[in-house]
Amino acid sequence: MDAALANRLAASVRAADPDRYFSALFAPAAQRPFLFALYAFNAEVARVAETVREPMLGAIKLEWWRETSEGAAKGAPRNHDVARGMAALFAQRTVALADVEALIAARAFDSAADTFADFAALEVYVDATSGAVMRLAARVLGGDPARTSEAGLAYGLTGLLRALPFHNGRHKLYLPQDLLSALHLTPEEFFHLEKTEPRRAAAVHQVALKVRDHFLSAHKAPRPGAVLAAILPAALVPVYLRKLGRDVPIHRRQLALLSAAMRKRL
Repeated sequence: MDAALANRLAASVRAADPDRYFSALFAPAAQRPFLFALYAFNAEVARVAETVREPMLGAIKLEWWRETSEGAAKGAPRNHDVARGMAALFAQRTVALADVEALIAARAFDSAADTFADFAALEVYVDATSGAVMRLAARVLGGDPARTSEAGLAYGLTGLLRALPFHNGRHKLYLPQDLLSALHLTPEEFFHLEKTEPRRAAAVHQVALKVRDHFLSAHKAPRPGAVLAAILPAALVPVYLRKLGRDVPIHRRQLALLSAAMRKRL
Protein backbone atom coordinates (compact mmCIF):
# COMPACT_ATOMS: atom_id res chain seq x y z
CA MET A 1 0.00 0.00 0.00
CA ASP A 2 1.24 3.49 -0.85
CA ALA A 3 2.79 5.11 2.25
CA ALA A 4 0.94 8.39 1.77
CA LEU A 5 -2.39 6.57 1.58
CA ALA A 6 -1.53 4.51 4.65
CA ASN A 7 -0.71 7.68 6.58
CA ARG A 8 -3.99 9.33 5.60
CA LEU A 9 -5.95 6.25 6.63
CA ALA A 10 -4.09 6.11 9.95
CA ALA A 11 -4.92 9.76 10.61
CA SER A 12 -8.59 9.21 9.87
CA VAL A 13 -8.75 6.18 12.19
CA ARG A 14 -6.97 8.06 14.95
CA ALA A 15 -9.63 10.78 14.74
CA ALA A 16 -12.66 8.49 14.38
CA ASP A 17 -11.69 5.40 16.36
CA PRO A 18 -8.73 5.99 18.69
CA ASP A 19 -9.18 2.68 20.52
CA ARG A 20 -8.56 0.68 17.38
CA TYR A 21 -5.89 3.10 16.18
CA PHE A 22 -3.74 2.66 19.27
CA SER A 23 -4.40 -1.09 19.32
CA ALA A 24 -3.17 -1.35 15.73
CA LEU A 25 0.16 0.16 16.76
CA PHE A 26 0.92 -3.09 18.58
CA ALA A 27 0.58 -5.07 15.34
CA PRO A 28 3.62 -5.82 13.17
CA ALA A 29 4.51 -2.74 11.11
CA ALA A 30 3.78 -4.48 7.81
CA GLN A 31 0.20 -5.22 8.89
CA ARG A 32 -0.74 -1.82 10.28
CA PRO A 33 -1.72 -0.14 6.97
CA PHE A 34 -4.19 -2.94 6.29
CA LEU A 35 -5.68 -2.67 9.78
CA PHE A 36 -6.04 1.07 9.26
CA ALA A 37 -7.83 0.43 5.95
CA LEU A 38 -10.23 -1.98 7.67
CA TYR A 39 -10.85 0.34 10.62
CA ALA A 40 -11.35 3.38 8.40
CA PHE A 41 -13.91 1.41 6.40
CA ASN A 42 -15.67 0.30 9.59
CA ALA A 43 -15.83 3.88 10.85
CA GLU A 44 -17.48 5.01 7.62
CA VAL A 45 -20.10 2.27 7.73
CA ALA A 46 -20.74 2.61 11.47
CA ARG A 47 -21.53 6.32 11.23
CA VAL A 48 -24.00 6.05 8.34
CA ALA A 49 -26.96 6.06 10.73
CA GLU A 50 -25.67 9.24 12.38
CA THR A 51 -25.92 11.13 9.09
CA VAL A 52 -29.46 10.19 8.02
CA ARG A 53 -32.96 10.66 9.35
CA GLU A 54 -34.76 8.02 7.29
CA PRO A 55 -34.04 4.27 7.03
CA MET A 56 -34.19 4.49 3.23
CA LEU A 57 -31.37 7.04 3.18
CA GLY A 58 -29.33 4.79 5.43
CA ALA A 59 -29.95 1.88 3.08
CA ILE A 60 -28.83 3.97 0.11
CA LYS A 61 -25.56 4.95 1.82
CA LEU A 62 -24.87 1.38 2.88
CA GLU A 63 -25.50 0.20 -0.67
CA TRP A 64 -22.95 2.76 -1.85
CA TRP A 65 -20.40 1.19 0.50
CA ARG A 66 -21.37 -2.30 -0.64
CA GLU A 67 -20.79 -1.31 -4.26
CA THR A 68 -17.57 0.43 -3.22
CA SER A 69 -16.38 -2.76 -1.53
CA GLU A 70 -17.30 -4.84 -4.56
CA GLY A 71 -15.31 -2.54 -6.82
CA ALA A 72 -12.36 -2.61 -4.43
CA ALA A 73 -12.42 -6.41 -4.37
CA LYS A 74 -12.27 -6.40 -8.17
CA GLY A 75 -9.28 -4.07 -8.14
CA ALA A 76 -11.29 -1.11 -9.44
CA PRO A 77 -11.71 1.17 -6.38
CA ARG A 78 -13.62 4.42 -6.41
CA ASN A 79 -11.72 7.68 -6.02
CA HIS A 80 -11.83 7.55 -2.23
CA ASP A 81 -9.03 6.84 0.24
CA VAL A 82 -11.01 4.17 2.06
CA ALA A 83 -11.91 2.48 -1.22
CA ARG A 84 -8.27 2.46 -2.28
CA GLY A 85 -7.27 1.11 1.13
CA MET A 86 -9.84 -1.67 0.86
CA ALA A 87 -8.58 -2.53 -2.63
CA ALA A 88 -5.11 -3.04 -1.18
CA LEU A 89 -6.58 -5.06 1.68
CA PHE A 90 -8.46 -7.41 -0.66
CA ALA A 91 -5.46 -7.77 -2.95
CA GLN A 92 -2.84 -8.47 -0.31
CA ARG A 93 -4.60 -10.12 2.62
CA THR A 94 -7.04 -13.03 2.98
CA VAL A 95 -10.17 -10.94 3.49
CA ALA A 96 -13.35 -12.11 1.74
CA LEU A 97 -15.81 -9.72 0.12
CA ALA A 98 -18.69 -11.76 1.58
CA ASP A 99 -17.49 -11.01 5.13
CA VAL A 100 -17.27 -7.29 4.39
CA GLU A 101 -20.73 -7.31 2.82
CA ALA A 102 -22.13 -9.08 5.89
CA LEU A 103 -20.71 -6.32 8.09
CA ILE A 104 -22.40 -3.69 5.92
CA ALA A 105 -25.70 -5.58 6.00
CA ALA A 106 -25.62 -5.81 9.80
CA ARG A 107 -25.36 -2.02 10.00
CA ALA A 108 -28.80 -1.64 8.42
CA PHE A 109 -30.23 -2.05 11.91
CA ASP A 110 -28.67 1.22 13.02
CA SER A 111 -30.88 3.40 10.85
CA ALA A 112 -33.99 1.18 10.97
CA ALA A 113 -36.86 1.29 13.46
CA ASP A 114 -36.23 -2.34 14.43
CA THR A 115 -35.51 -3.49 17.99
CA PHE A 116 -34.08 -6.63 19.60
CA ALA A 117 -36.50 -9.02 21.27
CA ASP A 118 -33.92 -10.45 23.68
CA PHE A 119 -30.25 -10.64 24.59
CA ALA A 120 -29.66 -13.40 22.06
CA ALA A 121 -30.78 -11.11 19.22
CA LEU A 122 -28.68 -8.24 20.58
CA GLU A 123 -25.59 -10.45 20.74
CA VAL A 124 -26.13 -11.63 17.17
CA TYR A 125 -25.98 -7.98 16.09
CA VAL A 126 -22.91 -7.23 18.21
CA ASP A 127 -21.15 -10.30 16.86
CA ALA A 128 -21.99 -9.22 13.30
CA THR A 129 -20.57 -5.72 13.86
CA SER A 130 -17.92 -5.37 16.57
CA GLY A 131 -17.20 -9.09 16.43
CA ALA A 132 -16.90 -9.08 12.65
CA VAL A 133 -14.35 -6.26 12.73
CA MET A 134 -12.19 -8.25 15.14
CA ARG A 135 -12.48 -11.39 12.99
CA LEU A 136 -11.44 -9.46 9.89
CA ALA A 137 -8.55 -7.91 11.79
CA ALA A 138 -7.49 -11.40 12.89
CA ARG A 139 -7.40 -12.47 9.23
CA VAL A 140 -5.25 -9.47 8.39
CA LEU A 141 -2.85 -10.57 11.13
CA GLY A 142 -2.82 -14.18 9.92
CA GLY A 143 -4.42 -15.54 13.09
CA ASP A 144 -7.50 -17.57 13.95
CA PRO A 145 -10.66 -15.42 13.74
CA ALA A 146 -12.49 -17.76 16.13
CA ARG A 147 -10.25 -16.58 18.96
CA THR A 148 -11.81 -13.10 18.88
CA SER A 149 -15.42 -14.07 19.65
CA GLU A 150 -15.70 -13.27 23.37
CA ALA A 151 -13.56 -10.13 23.09
CA GLY A 152 -15.74 -8.86 20.24
CA LEU A 153 -18.92 -9.31 22.25
CA ALA A 154 -17.45 -7.69 25.37
CA TYR A 155 -16.15 -4.66 23.50
CA GLY A 156 -19.25 -4.24 21.34
CA LEU A 157 -21.71 -4.41 24.23
CA THR A 158 -19.57 -1.97 26.20
CA GLY A 159 -19.66 0.41 23.26
CA LEU A 160 -23.45 0.31 23.22
CA LEU A 161 -23.57 1.11 26.95
CA ARG A 162 -21.18 4.03 26.49
CA ALA A 163 -23.26 5.34 23.57
CA LEU A 164 -26.57 5.00 25.42
CA PRO A 165 -27.15 8.76 25.89
CA PHE A 166 -26.46 9.37 22.20
CA HIS A 167 -28.79 6.58 21.05
CA ASN A 168 -31.49 7.67 23.48
CA GLY A 169 -31.26 11.13 21.98
CA ARG A 170 -31.93 9.57 18.58
CA HIS A 171 -34.75 7.45 20.06
CA LYS A 172 -32.93 4.36 18.83
CA LEU A 173 -33.24 1.35 21.14
CA TYR A 174 -30.41 -1.18 21.36
CA LEU A 175 -31.28 -2.76 24.71
CA PRO A 176 -33.50 -5.86 24.44
CA GLN A 177 -37.25 -5.44 24.65
CA ASP A 178 -37.61 -8.25 27.19
CA LEU A 179 -35.22 -6.45 29.53
CA LEU A 180 -37.29 -3.25 29.41
CA SER A 181 -40.49 -5.25 29.84
CA ALA A 182 -39.10 -6.88 32.98
CA LEU A 183 -38.51 -3.38 34.34
CA HIS A 184 -42.01 -2.26 33.29
CA LEU A 185 -40.65 0.23 30.78
CA THR A 186 -41.62 1.11 27.24
CA PRO A 187 -38.87 2.24 24.87
CA GLU A 188 -40.27 5.77 24.86
CA GLU A 189 -40.17 5.91 28.65
CA PHE A 190 -36.63 4.57 28.68
CA PHE A 191 -35.41 7.27 26.29
CA HIS A 192 -36.39 9.97 28.78
CA LEU A 193 -35.13 8.47 32.04
CA GLU A 194 -32.49 10.33 34.01
CA LYS A 195 -29.13 8.58 34.32
CA THR A 196 -29.68 8.00 38.02
CA GLU A 197 -33.20 6.59 37.68
CA PRO A 198 -33.19 3.11 39.31
CA ARG A 199 -34.81 1.29 36.39
CA ARG A 200 -32.32 2.75 33.94
CA ALA A 201 -29.48 1.79 36.25
CA ALA A 202 -30.92 -1.73 36.53
CA ALA A 203 -31.04 -2.10 32.75
CA VAL A 204 -27.45 -0.95 32.39
CA HIS A 205 -26.38 -3.27 35.20
CA GLN A 206 -27.89 -6.30 33.49
CA VAL A 207 -26.02 -5.57 30.26
CA ALA A 208 -22.83 -4.91 32.23
CA LEU A 209 -23.13 -8.37 33.79
CA LYS A 210 -23.23 -9.89 30.30
CA VAL A 211 -20.21 -7.80 29.35
CA ARG A 212 -18.25 -9.06 32.35
CA ASP A 213 -19.06 -12.68 31.48
CA HIS A 214 -17.74 -12.25 27.94
CA PHE A 215 -14.68 -10.33 29.10
CA LEU A 216 -13.79 -12.95 31.71
CA SER A 217 -14.11 -15.67 29.09
CA ALA A 218 -11.76 -13.74 26.81
CA HIS A 219 -9.38 -13.04 29.70
CA LYS A 220 -9.22 -16.71 30.76
CA ALA A 221 -8.71 -18.02 27.23
CA PRO A 222 -5.24 -19.12 26.08
CA ARG A 223 -2.97 -16.29 24.98
CA PRO A 224 -4.25 -14.94 21.65
CA GLY A 225 -0.90 -14.98 19.89
CA ALA A 226 -1.12 -13.50 16.41
CA VAL A 227 -4.58 -12.00 16.98
CA LEU A 228 -3.54 -9.96 20.03
CA ALA A 229 -3.65 -6.57 18.27
CA ALA A 230 -7.10 -7.46 16.88
CA ILE A 231 -8.63 -8.04 20.32
CA LEU A 232 -6.68 -5.36 22.22
CA PRO A 233 -9.58 -2.84 22.18
CA ALA A 234 -11.36 -5.22 24.58
CA ALA A 235 -8.63 -4.54 27.14
CA LEU A 236 -10.45 -1.26 27.70
CA VAL A 237 -13.68 -2.95 28.82
CA PRO A 238 -12.92 -2.93 32.60
CA VAL A 239 -11.89 0.72 32.44
CA TYR A 240 -15.01 1.71 30.54
CA LEU A 241 -17.33 -0.21 32.86
CA ARG A 242 -15.84 1.54 35.89
CA LYS A 243 -16.25 4.92 34.22
CA LEU A 244 -19.65 4.53 32.55
CA GLY A 245 -21.11 7.95 31.91
CA ARG A 246 -17.71 9.62 32.23
CA ASP A 247 -14.96 10.26 29.74
CA VAL A 248 -11.84 8.12 29.98
CA PRO A 249 -8.74 10.21 29.19
CA ILE A 250 -6.73 9.01 26.23
CA HIS A 251 -3.61 8.45 28.34
CA ARG A 252 -5.58 6.12 30.63
CA ARG A 253 -6.71 4.14 27.61
CA GLN A 254 -3.18 3.99 26.24
CA LEU A 255 -1.89 2.64 29.55
CA ALA A 256 -4.56 -0.09 29.60
CA LEU A 257 -3.67 -1.12 26.04
CA LEU A 258 0.05 -1.11 26.82
CA SER A 259 -0.46 -3.21 29.92
CA ALA A 260 -2.44 -5.83 27.99
CA ALA A 261 0.07 -5.82 25.14
CA MET A 262 2.94 -6.42 27.58
CA ARG A 263 1.03 -9.29 29.20
CA LYS A 264 0.20 -10.59 25.71
CA ARG A 265 -3.40 -11.17 26.78
CA LEU A 266 -6.46 -9.25 27.89
